[in-house]
Amino acid sequence: EKGVCKMAFMFNQGKLIIRNGTIVNADRQFKSDVYIEDGIIKQIGESIRVPEGVQEVDATGKLVMPGGIDTHTHMQLPFMGTVAVDDFYIGTKAALAGGTTMIIDFVLGARGKSLLESYEQWRKWADEKVCCDYSLHVGVTWWSPQVSDEMEVLVKEKGVNSFKTFLAYKGVFMLRDDELLKVFQRCKEIGALAQVHAENGDIIAEKSQEMIDHGITGPEGHEMCRPEEVEAEATKRSITIANQVNCPLYIVHVMSKSAADEISSAKRKGSVLFGEPIAASLGTDGTNYWHKCWRHAAAYVMGPPIRPDPSTPGYLMDLLCNGDLDCTGTDNCTFSGNQKALGKDDFRRIPNGVNGVEDRMSVVWEKGVYSGKMTPCRFVDVTSTTAAKIFNLYPRKGVIAVGSDADIVVWDAEASRVISAKTHHQAVDFNIFEGLECHGVPVYVISQGKVVVDNGKIDVQKGSGRFIPRQPWCNHVYSRVAQRDKVNKPQKVEREPYTGPVIQLPPQ
Repeated sequence: EKGVCKMAFMFNQGKLIIRNGTIVNADRQFKSDVYIEDGIIKQIGESIRVPEGVQEVDATGKLVMPGGIDTHTHMQLPFMGTVAVDDFYIGTKAALAGGTTMIIDFVLGARGKSLLESYEQWRKWADEKVCCDYSLHVGVTWWSPQVSDEMEVLVKEKGVNSFKTFLAYKGVFMLRDDELLKVFQRCKEIGALAQVHAENGDIIAEKSQEMIDHGITGPEGHEMCRPEEVEAEATKRSITIANQVNCPLYIVHVMSKSAADEISSAKRKGSVLFGEPIAASLGTDGTNYWHKCWRHAAAYVMGPPIRPDPSTPGYLMDLLCNGDLDCTGTDNCTFSGNQKALGKDDFRRIPNGVNGVEDRMSVVWEKGVYSGKMTPCRFVDVTSTTAAKIFNLYPRKGVIAVGSDADIVVWDAEASRVISAKTHHQAVDFNIFEGLECHGVPVYVISQGKVVVDNGKIDVQKGSGRFIPRQPWCNHVYSRVAQRDKVNKPQKVEREPYTGPVIQLPPQ
């Protein structure tokens, strides 16, 4: 099969031991062996005795960490007249190459289309191709009683516990504020997590036409028509609406300092809120939109845009390190240079999306741990554990513990690599992190208890990944919400009926 490395890794069927490594979980790190049977971690301890014939991975001098969870991908997404080039096979293969062992993709059906039908379509696309475990968020791109009913079915029967809304892409995905309120109310009723793409779609529609009227048709117009205050406004608005119904909220792809500040401020006031920066906002900046080469500039076009303020990546990393932001995704939605060229005469027609699923772990390590801002434990937290907790996958995922899935990355903190489109495993012909030297490399990647990456060599099987259903009413998300509902229930004031004078209004 084209693209699959047919290597014969000499690992005993179903049994594996990782020797002499340093386990890094979100709460602590310690030296230990890890013994795995049938895809499950069975034993953790020093000098574990195992039966003869068990295959061994030597992790001496290496870190043994939970595999990454990418909270935000769009594999083979039909969008803006074309389809993303990283399909569920190529995309998940690339994820594994970089140390990510699970993705959560988005079902995004057209306005008016059944959420259940869209969900089944995505399952069909994914199940036959995925190389690693995956789950699905579902986008709510329109509102009706049917949508409300289908959200409940998705939660109760289909393993979905998160729903994404859009305040951008007017006429395509965007909801009005009253519709957003209804979606948030419904999420609260069924124990799901509401998510929002926070930009002001009305302003973007007006300002993008303004750019065209001024003769600005290139990629720089994309950023200029959606400045960061437009992202910040929508972030604050969505938080305000969610707070009115005490609905927990997850802000996807936090791209700007202004939007991050709104999240930080709301958290300090007690909002149950989660912020997700992505590899792109942490690892590069939007000055590339002004590059003289159109094809180069267009490669960075995504929504919200990567910000041209060069201090943004460091600022977002600081907030990620201190807990104001929570976990990391990629918004991996890749289009080739030829696909991007659909917008060569009008930036509004450039398909939005960038890479990241393969490089997220390395970018976060480089910008966080190697820079001295982040501990290895916090790295595990923001690349795996917190995501597992928010989306109710923990402790099956996101931790190296007895009984957890054996999704593991053996990480060499001393090694380095240079990111390049010439060597990455994604289908896209450009890499927004081109030339970035990253200290920290996945040496072995173990998925479902099998070694799928061995010193850069990949051995995966199309369709071997599993759909992982997620239950509602996640304690990490809803425990505070439930208590607030009890103690903050509105109370009427008991008083005597008013019997005084009342003015008479003139007849209308």
